[in-house]
Amino acid sequence: MLIELKTPELSESVQSGSLLVWRKQAGERVQRDETLTELETDKVILEVAAPADGVLVEIRVPVGGEVKSGEVLALIDTEATVASSTAPAPSETPKIAPQIAPPPVSQPTVQPAADKPAGVLPPSQRREIGRHGAQEHPPAQAAVPAPAVLAAVHGKCPPCPPCADSLERNDRHVQMSRLRQRIAERLKEAQNTAAILTTFNEINMQPVMDLRARYQERFQKEHGVKLGFMSFFTKAACQALKAYPLVNASVEGRDIVYHDYFDIGVAVSSERGLVVPILRNADRMSFSAVEKQIADFGRRANSLELTLEEMEGGTFTISNGGVFGSLLSTPILNPPQSGVLGLHKIQDRPIAENGQVVIRPMMYVALSYDHRIVDGREAVSFLRAVKDALEDPARLLLEL
Repeated sequence: MLIELKTPELSESVQSGSLLVWRKQAGERVQRDETLTELETDKVILEVAAPADGVLVEIRVPVGGEVKSGEVLALIDTEATVASSTAPAPSETPKIAPQIAPPPVSQPTVQPAADKPAGVLPPSQRREIGRHGAQEHPPAQAAVPAPAVLAAVHGKCPPCPPCADSLERNDRHVQMSRLRQRIAERLKEAQNTAAILTTFNEINMQPVMDLRARYQERFQKEHGVKLGFMSFFTKAACQALKAYPLVNASVEGRDIVYHDYFDIGVAVSSERGLVVPILRNADRMSFSAVEKQIADFGRRANSLELTLEEMEGGTFTISNGGVFGSLLSTPILNPPQSGVLGLHKIQDRPIAENGQVVIRPMMYVALSYDHRIVDGREAVSFLRAVKDALEDPARLLLEL
């Protein structure tokens, strides 16, 4: 009996995907729940498993092909055998003269989804562009004629061959992954539609650092996770969003959509690019719950295990460029959101405190906002509320 292998149902925000690799070829036996192909969407990579035991008799969509929800990818025959679907019977094999067998050709190794580098295409789809034009493989080095031969032909000494350290200047064209294409589209959409403006402030991180140092060991022993900075910023952002709801709102046509919940997107860097999983109802989460969830997001982002549902929605985003050493930046909105908070590197700097110049661990923070609905007063006040909460962390517990 023939069974169809279909594309899994995708969410409303994901229109299509492309096939990255086939782990089995036509004629090979497959087992139920064995991963046969991987489908890359603009958010995650989905593994498509065999629905039953049998033989893969037909592949309908090649590697790199674009597919939609429910589209047939291949056919599996549950009653066929490998022998009957591959080589002909011995009596039908034509006799040929013996010949020297060519050297074996090594087959490319298919990497699992978790080990596959981002944006790398199968060898059959790679092109190298250089002085020799487009080719499937780099051109073979031309043999250099012996100097005596050249001298006899041209009547003069030949030029010296190129030095061993002289390299060709080639360009490599590698197609963007669907995630990178989607990131590019959304960022350009934000620039084209929103009136993005950024305001800045700086935060004295000494109170938070003192609190972490005092309770870190006990917190980690009690909850099994380190007490980081993101939980403080997440709680401070939720508190400020409650005070300034326009920063948590979005634009829909001519309407302003106010959200009475706080789903905070946390920008996470992965091998495939930037992903933004969502902390649902972050205002109701404890510090330990926030830290555990963010640590889990980071781990599963690199192993390509985040689901579509975990990256859909969000009313506000926090992006921490400080982990890479960024001192100051202007974060870009994640549409249709109206605000994104950018965190940066903590650096000791001299500041004036009670009439004295002292050295404190300071962090620049930036709020990019959609000026269509958020005025400067709300944006500056929001960022000041975040600053006040972090410079006096007790206010986060008392919700002051």
